[in-house]
Amino acid sequence: MKAGDLDRGARTQLKTLSKENAEEVARHLAMAARLIEENPALAHRHAVSAARRAGRIAVVRETLAITAYLTGDFGLALRELRTYRRISGKNDQLPMMVDSERGLLRPDKALELGRSVDRLTLPVDVQVELAIAMSGARLDLGQLDAALSELEIPQLDADLAFSWSPALFDAYAAVLEDLGRTDEAEEWYQRSDRAQGALSANEQSDDDETMEVVEEELEFEDDAESDVEAAEDIAVERSHADEPAEGERADEAPDVERAHADAPAEGVDVELPDPVRPGEEPA
Repeated sequence: MKAGDLDRGARTQLKTLSKENAEEVARHLAMAARLIEENPALAHRHAVSAARRAGRIAVVRETLAITAYLTGDFGLALRELRTYRRISGKNDQLPMMVDSERGLLRPDKALELGRSVDRLTLPVDVQVELAIAMSGARLDLGQLDAALSELEIPQLDADLAFSWSPALFDAYAAVLEDLGRTDEAEEWYQRSDRAQGALSANEQSDDDETMEVVEEELEFEDDAESDVEAAEDIAVERSHADEPAEGERADEAPDVERAHADAPAEGVDVELPDPVRPGEEPA
């Protein structure tokens, strides 16, 4: 793995480091991005190494946070995400912060955190991720109706398919299922499948146009279905209980720019048939 394999935006953040150190950090970050899905634990080790060398770099602290989250260390993830937010001035990882609070079994704090930022100031894909995380916190509290309401946002549009649509549709369907509204849940699961199919087809054509989802009635049988100086400042602690206060210094914990492997795709125009309902005759 070479330093050049790291995303250009992330490499730009490393320009404040010496050339040798920047290259070493870049290699660790590139390896973390490569391993993050298949081996989160090993990716986390690379993120820790990068943080020890460049703890004042936003993308480093963000990467450390993400890998910690994926390995289940929600306390560390939350601390690192807070540091990342202070260094970068961005709220794009707010959904993961909310989910980390949930991982620490603090759904009330998760909801409070999610409400601390005006959603309209967030990118659309982040708004969707936040809605899903907030809905999860409501479910943790047994508030099923509120969980459904959290998902009823403008982006819950069955007629358009965006990169975040399948996850939103699935989350909505799951809550409907919990509410006992199984028929509606099945419709949204089918819409999720069709939206995913439309997006996959659009990736092959590399077409960024919005895809309109046209649903048609179908039928089926009843039985169908990281600056070495910062190293001394960085203490990568594993305690989930002690968290830095909101006013803590930014160089007290590490962070990494999210390996946004999949930036939200533009909406794609696609023809999708309507959910099949039992007992209906084929059109």
